[in-house]
Amino acid sequence: MKKSILILLAVCFLTACSSTKYRQLKKQSSQLLKDTFFENQFLGVLVYHPEKKDTLISFNSRKYFTPASNTKIVTLYTSLQTLPERIPTLKYIDVKDTLYIQGTGDPTLLHPYFKDSTTLQFLKKYENIALYLNNFESERFGPGWAWEDYEFYYQPERNSFPIYGNVASIFKSDSLHVIPDYFANKVTAIDYPKMREDYSNTFYFNPQRKDTLETPFITDSLLTKSLLEEVLNKKIRITSSFPMGEKSTLYSVASDSVYKRMMKVSDNFLAEQLLVLSSSTLSDNLSIEKAQENMLNIQLSDLNEAPRWVDGSGLSRYNLFSPASLVHILDKMYAEQPRKRLFNLFPIQKSQNSDAAEKPYIYAKSGSFGNNYNLSGYLLTKSGKVLIFSFMNNHYKTPTSELKKRMFAIFENLRDNY
Repeated sequence: MKKSILILLAVCFLTACSSTKYRQLKKQSSQLLKDTFFENQFLGVLVYHPEKKDTLISFNSRKYFTPASNTKIVTLYTSLQTLPERIPTLKYIDVKDTLYIQGTGDPTLLHPYFKDSTTLQFLKKYENIALYLNNFESERFGPGWAWEDYEFYYQPERNSFPIYGNVASIFKSDSLHVIPDYFANKVTAIDYPKMREDYSNTFYFNPQRKDTLETPFITDSLLTKSLLEEVLNKKIRITSSFPMGEKSTLYSVASDSVYKRMMKVSDNFLAEQLLVLSSSTLSDNLSIEKAQENMLNIQLSDLNEAPRWVDGSGLSRYNLFSPASLVHILDKMYAEQPRKRLFNLFPIQKSQNSDAAEKPYIYAKSGSFGNNYNLSGYLLTKSGKVLIFSFMNNHYKTPTSELKKRMFAIFENLRDNY
């Protein structure tokens, strides 16, 4: 009896200590969030313990923010819900002596990073190929994208049959090199304010430039046909209709390799095309909007704050998500995916002053453009717990480096004391 009483007292003492430490942690975090540094910006934070279903910190967590590339978290979840283990790269039907093909939005064909030849090796087996390109229903640019960014590498066009990442790569060694070679005669070596003309595939490359210029090209049916013919070294015809019948699907690279690349380097093109790919699992007509609508009506119908979700990458300032919505989606992924796989897809985040040997403890996606910086993901504490968080900063004019210092002060406090 005496032993049981002693054990009960010990448990009560430890619980009281834990409760006191928890209250101190919340108080310290609250004080950091009330720093005058945050006065002239819009700040939202939610930190959640999924095992206990406990909210540790909540500050403006149900208000809407411009997420920037935190939108890619939603694209990742959509992809994990809809796509198979390998990327579906083509749908096709072999009729008599002709192979009819249509794209699915697969971004990996002749992409400089993936270097996958699955599609090419498959197509080389056939003499007569008919290419159907009328199945893309979305616009080439997303709603609210900056029109003046058409020439920059981070804003390629979206389409059903991307090739070379929809980007021309130009560099100089002993001579000028252009990939794809199709554009070799369309590059002028000159110091010019633009990298490409607004409405034509006419490129400019400064001869003094030491690095590779990557600039999007304007996509159209004839160009896609020509680029494919050049690499296959055979003629292809464009068809305005696709035969009736059951289509087969060709698969290319491991889907996780595309997800990881999208998340680690925040690749806008991959993000947009992953939503196109997701729509290919719903119907033959490709529509980013239909993929989004399907997710919002089914898998994400339980979000308390219905988001405004207009693209896959977060390039648009029209996107609106709350920290609570992002944590909700991150929590779904954490419950549905093996932890090792999930954390492997997210970038490791470290403070500017962290030691190179410091053990990673934050696996999260950042999202930034002018006057906005957000970070959402997973935090591992020293006690072995996993916390899910979303820290969103909009409309600030202070240096981002100073903002990150204050964010990481909160993260380190959680890591060390929870």
